[in-house]
Amino acid sequence: MSLLVTVTGRDHPGVTAALMDVLTQHGASVEDVEQVVVHGRLLLGVVISGEGRGDAVLEALTQLAAELDVDVEFTPLDDVEPVPELRHHVVVLGAPLPPAALGGIARRLAACGANIERISRLSSWPAQSFELVVSGGNTVRLRHELAAEAVAQQVDVAVERASIYRRAKRLVVMDVDSTLVQGEVIEMLAAEAGCEAEVARVTAAAMSGELDFEASLRARVALLEGLPVAAVDRVRRAVKLTPGARTLVRTLKRLGWTVGIVSGGFTAVTDDLREELGLDHALANVLEVKDGLLTGRVVGDVVDRAGKAAALRRFALAEGLLPEQTVAIGDGANDIDMLDAAGLGIAFNAKPVVRDAADTALSVPFLDAVLFLLGIPRHEVEQAL
Repeated sequence: MSLLVTVTGRDHPGVTAALMDVLTQHGASVEDVEQVVVHGRLLLGVVISGEGRGDAVLEALTQLAAELDVDVEFTPLDDVEPVPELRHHVVVLGAPLPPAALGGIARRLAACGANIERISRLSSWPAQSFELVVSGGNTVRLRHELAAEAVAQQVDVAVERASIYRRAKRLVVMDVDSTLVQGEVIEMLAAEAGCEAEVARVTAAAMSGELDFEASLRARVALLEGLPVAAVDRVRRAVKLTPGARTLVRTLKRLGWTVGIVSGGFTAVTDDLREELGLDHALANVLEVKDGLLTGRVVGDVVDRAGKAAALRRFALAEGLLPEQTVAIGDGANDIDMLDAAGLGIAFNAKPVVRDAADTALSVPFLDAVLFLLGIPRHEVEQAL
C-alpha cells in the first residue's frame, strides 16, 4: 500500500527540499509528486512507497511540518494501478468571467462523468481565462454540453483532447477579412465603386453559406469593373488589423510557430499584410488589371472553401507537419472546410453555421485570445513581445 503525504500552508523556500530530505533519510520511494502555489499558499502532494513509509517517517514528517509551520496529512492508497483515463484541456474565457460561469462549466463536466484534476489561470486581460485539466468524459459529449453552457453563460469554452499533438502544434492559418483584419475588403472596394449596398448583401449571404462562394465572388468582382487601381491603393491603406492580431502573430513567430493566411479576398491587400507581419505563407485571389483599371474579373482559380482547406494542407506539407499539428481560424462559411481540416478549428466572432462546425469558438474581439486556447498563458505572451 502507498501513502499520500499532503502538505498545505504558507509557501516559503525550502519546504519541498526539506520534505525530500526526510524521505531520503527513511528510505522511502517517491511514486508521484504534484505541487501548486496559489497566492502564496502551498499545496504539495507526494505519494510514497517502500519500507520507508512506516511510523518513523510519519513522525519525522509531522515534526518537520511543525518546524516549517505547515500542515501535513497522511492518506493510505491502494496499490492497484488506476486505468489511465482520457484527458481533456478545457479553456474557459470571458470578459468578464463570473463565478456562475465556472460553476456552470463544473456542473456540466460532472454530469458528463468528467473530473477536474487541475485549474490554472491563463490570463486576466484582455480577457480572463482559465485552463482546466479534466479526466474522463467523451470528447463529443463534452463539446456539446460545454458549448451549450457557454451560450447560457455568455462565455467561450474550448475543449481539446489531451495528446502529443496539442504540444506539437506549429502552424496557424487564418482567414483575412473579418478575422485578421476588420471588415470585408470587397465591401470597401465596392464603396469606392459606388455599389457597396449591393455587394454587402451578396457578401452576407455567401458568408452565411446561402450562396456558392465562387459564383458570388465573381458576381461581386464584376461590379468593380472600371475601378481605378488608385482606389484599390486607398483601400489597402485603409485596412485595419483586428485588435490583438499583431500580438498573436508576433508571439507565435517568437515561439517558433509558422503563420499563414488564406483569403477569399485579394492579393492587393494580403501581399502587404504578409510583408508587414512577416507571415510565412499567403494565398488570395488576384484581381485582373488592364490600363490601370479593374476588369471585373479574377485571374486564375478562385480561392474558395475547398481551396482554403487545400492550402492549409499544402502549407503543413511544406513545413513537414501533420494536419493534427495545425490550427485554423476563420469566421465565414467558406472557412468551414479549412477549420475541419485543421487539428484545431477556431471560429472567431463567426456566423452561427461556422460556430456549429468548428472545434471551438471565440466571441471576444481580441484575436490574441487565440493564444489562451493554445494553452499559452499571458505571462509568456508578455515575454515574447
